[in-house]
Amino acid sequence: MQRDTAIETRALKADSFGRISLMQGAGGPFVRRDLGHVPLWLRLPARWLARREALGLRAVAGLADVPQLLAWDGRRLDRSYMEGAAMYQRPPRGDVAYFRAARRLLLQLHRRGVAHNDLAKEANWLVLEDGRPAIIDFQLASRGDPRARWMRLLFREDLRHLLKHKRMYCRESLTPVERRVLRRNSWVRDAWFRTGKPVYRFVTRRLLKWEDNEGQGPKP
Repeated sequence: MQRDTAIETRALKADSFGRISLMQGAGGPFVRRDLGHVPLWLRLPARWLARREALGLRAVAGLADVPQLLAWDGRRLDRSYMEGAAMYQRPPRGDVAYFRAARRLLLQLHRRGVAHNDLAKEANWLVLEDGRPAIIDFQLASRGDPRARWMRLLFREDLRHLLKHKRMYCRESLTPVERRVLRRNSWVRDAWFRTGKPVYRFVTRRLLKWEDNEGQGPKP
C-alpha cells in the first residue's frame, strides 16, 4: 500500500494525543493516528501510547475482528479499517449471538497474552456490518505470559467490562456464573478507582480540557 500518497477522507477523532483519520490509499481505506500536531509537552506520552498500541497490534496479528498493524514510524501509526459502528451507536440490544462472539474474541486476545485494559468504553467495541463484534484502540493494552497471575487479573477485568455491557443490553441472558463475576470486584478495579481514575480525570478534564464521557459517545 502506498501510504505516503494516501489522502484523508474523514477525521474520526482528534485530541491531545493525536489525530485519527480515515485515509484512502492505493490499496483501499485504512486508519491513521498522526502525532504530528501533538503539543511538544505531550509528545512523549503520546508516542508512548502509540508505540504501546503498535506492540499490542503486533501481538494479535492475523486475528480476525481486530485491526491489523500496517505501519508505525514513530509519528504515524497506520492500521486496517473495519466497517462498523461503535456499540453506543448501534447497541446490540437482546443480541445474544453478539455477546457470545465477543467473549470468544476476548478469549482469543487473552490466549495471545494481550489484555486490552480499556473495554469499559463502548467506543472500543464495534458492531460490524454483519453484526459481529470487533475490538479497537489498543493504546492501553498489556502484554505478557497468559499464565501469569497479573495477566489473569487483567483478563478478568476485561471480561467484567464485557459483562457490564451485556448487562446493559442483554441482561436476561446473563448466566449465574456471569452474575457472580459482576458482583465480585477485584483489587485491581478498587485500586484504579481509588488512585488511577482520579488522576486520569484531573489530567483529561482539568489540564487537557478533554471530556470523552468514558468513551460512550456524546452526552445528550
